[in-house]
Amino acid sequence: MSLKVLQGFIGLILVLISLIAVGRAAEPEPFSMNKGVPARLAADYVHAVIEAGRTAYSHYIVDRLDRDRSLKATENWQEENTLLLPAQFLKLSSSVTNSKGIGMRYRLGSVWPLNPDNLPKSETEKSGLLEVIRNPQKPFTWIVQREGMWYYQAIYPDKAVSQTCVECHNHHPDSPKTDFKLGDVMGGIVIDMPLGSRFQKKPDESILIPPEVVSDYVHAVLESDRTVYSRFVVQHLENGAVLTSRSDWQAARTLMLPAQFLLKVLEITTRQNLGLDFSLISLWPINPRNGPTSEFERKALEWVGIHPIRPYISWTQVGKNFYFRSVYPDHAISSACVECHNQHPDSPRRDFKLNDVMGAVVVTFPLH
Repeated sequence: MSLKVLQGFIGLILVLISLIAVGRAAEPEPFSMNKGVPARLAADYVHAVIEAGRTAYSHYIVDRLDRDRSLKATENWQEENTLLLPAQFLKLSSSVTNSKGIGMRYRLGSVWPLNPDNLPKSETEKSGLLEVIRNPQKPFTWIVQREGMWYYQAIYPDKAVSQTCVECHNHHPDSPKTDFKLGDVMGGIVIDMPLGSRFQKKPDESILIPPEVVSDYVHAVLESDRTVYSRFVVQHLENGAVLTSRSDWQAARTLMLPAQFLLKVLEITTRQNLGLDFSLISLWPINPRNGPTSEFERKALEWVGIHPIRPYISWTQVGKNFYFRSVYPDHAISSACVECHNQHPDSPRRDFKLNDVMGAVVVTFPLH
């Protein structure tokens, strides 16, 4: 073989090698299975939604209706046709979430509980509850093994977010502590997330949880809050002829619609600047701003309408950052939802039935 032929052959091989290398480097990184959400950040996401739901209920429902309508939140809300206490709202929401069987669970805990069920379940939990009272700027976290499975647990401070919380605890005959003030830490929100069993040694909070799992956790809390609001607030008070829900709730001094309550929760969560972002979208929006804004959202809305069991998911890249998007079906979970859309003069569709898919909730967050 001549020298020129040999040089040309070697040159061709080098070109092919460089092309292969470039091709590998250009392979879409968003689909790497190594990307996920650190356990600590996943717990922060879940807590942000829990806190937003309770804040929205306390400020926009309990405090406002007490002021505008003299409608109280009471412990015996079912018999008295009143509002749930904020702690009862959170407890019901956690019961709905915990019943879904998604692995993640949460509940209230306190060293001064009105309900004995909220006492700490272990010495570590008791230490954590005392620590968030002393240092409410950060959660108390630890990792524990139960029945061969590792769990990440976190306790976030549970503060008195409304005067109703303070008055209930300070005046309740069973309260072990009666000098709470607005903003005081009254207990904790205990979050429990499974990490898996296949670890050679104790994992730490930097372990990555799959994004679709974290998204399910976040959406489960959102859906539970909206379910509790719809069934135990709106339907309860409407059935008792106490109060109705209306889209102009501020001017009419009534209950807001379930979709409006959900939007308040999303708004409060987003303001916490954790990277979580949300939107409520529909193919038939009453508010034009809630229509799909991209081909992805249009496809997602069609998909969840046909397959309303699982979300429509996607990875996307913005600059050098990668994001996970998950679109969940938004069902008509109460008669108030159906009546509003079927009777509203600006509604593009007026034949909805209970449990129909009316749109979707989009959950977005960055990947690491």
